[in-house]
Amino acid sequence: MSDAKTPVAIDAGDAPERTGSGYPAPFGAQMGDRSRRRLGDVFGLTGFGVNLARLGPGARSALRHAHRLEDEFVYILEGTPTLLTDAGETPLRPGMCAGFKAGTGDGHALVNRSDAEVLYLEIGARCAGETVDYPDVDLKGTTLDGRWTYLHKDGTPY
Repeated sequence: MSDAKTPVAIDAGDAPERTGSGYPAPFGAQMGDRSRRRLGDVFGLTGFGVNLARLGPGARSALRHAHRLEDEFVYILEGTPTLLTDAGETPLRPGMCAGFKAGTGDGHALVNRSDAEVLYLEIGARCAGETVDYPDVDLKGTTLDGRWTYLHKDGTPY
């Protein structure tokens, strides 16, 4: 039985758009013109999340990060972002995809160095007790009561 408030289908562009970043200062401002439409939330999905993400010129998807428990996958729809990983930089184009297995410690992020917008899908697991390492900065993230909390690597809060 479906919930009367949960749609059967939507136009992805009609999903609520979330801009900005939850990162503490000074990290949040580094994301630039970035937005996400949480498509999985519209349908009440709990096992995995799906975001339609947009990066304006100069924007980043995230700080380079590695998930301990959650696999992550991206599929490029429009634009030409650069994928940053421990292996270096990889230019991407529409139709390309990349996957990031949980627990590898390989930090990843997308950056838009072009003059055009980038549009892509982010798909990832949703695991209780997740932690995220940010190898390039003094930051780690963890879920606490279903919400993200950010700490210094020594465990002190931001």
